[in-house]
Parts: sequence; C-alpha cells; structure tokens
Amino acid sequence: MCAAMRESVWDRHGVVERMIGSTALPNMVKVRQKLNNEILDDIPGEVRKQILQKKTASMVKPGMSVAVTCGSRGIANIALIIKETVAVLKELGAKPFVFPAMGSHGGGSAAGQREMIEGFGVTEEYIGCPIKATMDVVQIAALDDGRPVYIDKYASEADGIVIVGRVKAHTAFRGTYESGMLKMLAIGVAKHQGAEACHSQGFRKMAENVPAYGKAILNNASVLFGLAVIENAHDDTNRIVALTRKEIPETEPALLEEAKAKMARIFFDDIDIMILDEIGKNHSGDGMDPNITGSYSTAYASGPPHVDQYVVLSLSEATHGNSLGVGMAHYTTKKVFDETDFDAGYPNALTARVVLGVRMPMVLNTEKLAIQAAAYVAAGNGVANPRILRIKNSSHVDEIWISEAMLQDARKHPNIEIVGEAAPFDFDAEGNLRRE
Repeated sequence: MCAAMRESVWDRHGVVERMIGSTALPNMVKVRQKLNNEILDDIPGEVRKQILQKKTASMVKPGMSVAVTCGSRGIANIALIIKETVAVLKELGAKPFVFPAMGSHGGGSAAGQREMIEGFGVTEEYIGCPIKATMDVVQIAALDDGRPVYIDKYASEADGIVIVGRVKAHTAFRGTYESGMLKMLAIGVAKHQGAEACHSQGFRKMAENVPAYGKAILNNASVLFGLAVIENAHDDTNRIVALTRKEIPETEPALLEEAKAKMARIFFDDIDIMILDEIGKNHSGDGMDPNITGSYSTAYASGPPHVDQYVVLSLSEATHGNSLGVGMAHYTTKKVFDETDFDAGYPNALTARVVLGVRMPMVLNTEKLAIQAAAYVAAGNGVANPRILRIKNSSHVDEIWISEAMLQDARKHPNIEIVGEAAPFDFDAEGNLRRE
C-alpha cells in the first residue's frame, strides 16, 4: 500500500464528522454470559499421560527423527503443549523438531511462518528442540482423480510425524470433518502448495476435499499419532486426547461434535450493530469467528446471530497486521487501515478463494466516529433505539456489553447475568473507546 494513502488526511474537509459527529449513542450495560468454563488443570501431565499410552508410545522408536506440527490458529497453551510433547518424545529416545504447519499463513513465507509460531511462544529456547521452516514440499501421493498430494519437505524426510491440532467448528463450511486433525494434514502440513490444491475447488467442495487429502496423507506419510485439543467456551484448554493413525479419521467426527457443544456463543439474536474491540488471526482464521459473530464469508456455513452492521475498532497485536476479517465489517478505523499488512492477508484470501475478508470497509478517523456512523445509518433506516452489542473479541464473549434496548431479553435468559449499570460509551479525548 502506498505511503500516500497511509499518510493522507482523512475527512480533510470535516464533512463526515459534521454529518455524524453529533449522533447520539445509547447507554450500554455489562452482562455476563454463562458459558462452558471447564479447564484442564495439568496440561503437561495430560500430554505426558496421553503420549505414554502403549498405543502411542509404541510408535516412537529410539533414534528416530520426529516432526511435530505447529499451526497458526492461536491454540491456547500451544507453546506448553508442544514443549511437553517434545520432552516426552525425547524421553522415548526420539529426536524431535517442530515445523510450521499452516498452509499459506505467515505471508506465505518460511520466515513469516517461523515468526508467527515464535509469536505464540514456540521458540527453540522454550521448546528445547530445533524449528525447521520451509515452504518447499514433496509430492507423496495423488488422489483418485490425479490431483497431487504434498507435504512439507522436512516432514517428508522425518522418520515420523506427530500432529498437534485443535478440533473445532470451521468458519466457512460444514462437514463431518471441519477444523481438526485431517485439516491440519490436508492444508497445514501440505504448506502453501498443498493448501492451494485443497482450496482449488473453493469451499463448496471443502467438506469433501479435507478428508480426501487428509486421509491420503495419513496413508502415505509416516504419521505416528495426533494430539487433539478441545477448548472450552473461553478458548482455554478443556481436553487433550491422543489418537493413533487409525483413530484419527474414526474419532475426529465425535470430537468435533463435542467441541461444538462446548464452544462459545452469543445468546442474543437480531442485533442492529455489533462492535468488536479487536479482531485478529489469534482469535480466528477469519479475524472474528463467524460461529460466534454470525459474520460468515461463504454460503457453505451459516448460523446465528443475525447482525445488520459490524464495527471493527482495532487489530490484535498477535495478528501482526493481518486484518483478514475486516472485510465483513461495515465500518472500521484509520488505525486499523494503517496497521493492516495487505501482504499478509492477501495470500490467505487468494488461497481460500474467498476475498470478502480482505476488503476494506468504510474507514473513520476515530473509534467514536466508527460507532456513530453505524448508529447514524441505523437511525436513517428507521431504527431509533438500536440493539447494540459490544464484545472484546470473538475469543472472549463471557462479559459483553448490550444497549438498553436488549435488557428485556437479558433479564429473561437463564444464562445471562446483568452485572453493570447503564452508562454511556466512554471515549477519551482522541475519540478512542476506553477498554477495561
């Protein structure tokens, strides 16, 4: 993006601010949603217990090199999980290394992918083994129709591969297998070239392509076992289970249903305006998880809540400028525009064949104006008392804010507790919303 665009004076004549700057905003009330909060207390102990089961430990032979995956999805406690996995593999006599397994993420470069996992705390110093990052792949098989099946070059050279991945609902399609072990193989381990192949028919075929490519890799690569992670509604570690090579395709569908039952949700529907304090790849591959926000970017996944307008105020630090997802919003801030690294988001969008997420919505100079723009448009369309819902991000929806128009619904819901008094939006002198 050219410097002139970033450095230009927005609303240089003050027309937009004069139009919407006096738009009234309703008072907001903090409420607490009662969501699944069961956590796994002893993560290292559970990792050790799972790997040391006979069915998995017997797959590890002394002296063998073992490639351990690390993805880009911001899994809770991922550094600790991988560190303990590496430690147990060493105790079993193996020589482990970690490799980024994230398709085209990290800007589609080896350096960018290494930087991304290091940002999660997965550094050589912490995990106690080398990190090997490359975008080079090796073809190991072909599907029945002749499409090539690839995996990471370093993983192909290892004596064994251990898959560490989270099982959860996907944001853009529905199927027996969504985000999980098979997808980690089909798209993550296969790197950019494999992700391109799997995405080549778009999300309309993803429910078929993920198991097709994933099972082809299982059958033709030296996968030892997988560690499947399930998280609670607060995106914290709820359960870790080891799956043998054979168990991965057999057991993953049941784990997916378990994960869906435990995931977060918003107990309100028919929302006029949803405000997200931040979005980012650490919260969802889509920046904001459509399974929470309803902001689906394809026709192959859907669900509540129904939202008329979205406002995105900022990007998370952990997203490293990747603003994928902001395109599903209607309004954002100059700050988001300035921080956006288009070179990070565009490869993701092109690989997925879904470009809605990297569009730039209406850009306003301040967070206050971004929210007022949404309220101005709502009022102009006959919504005098808008139903506004504000969340910190799609990873944390236990404590949220609602406008007074939603209080009646909140009082009736058994899983909602009103914990605050009605108060106006709290902006600082620069028009930024004060965070708690």
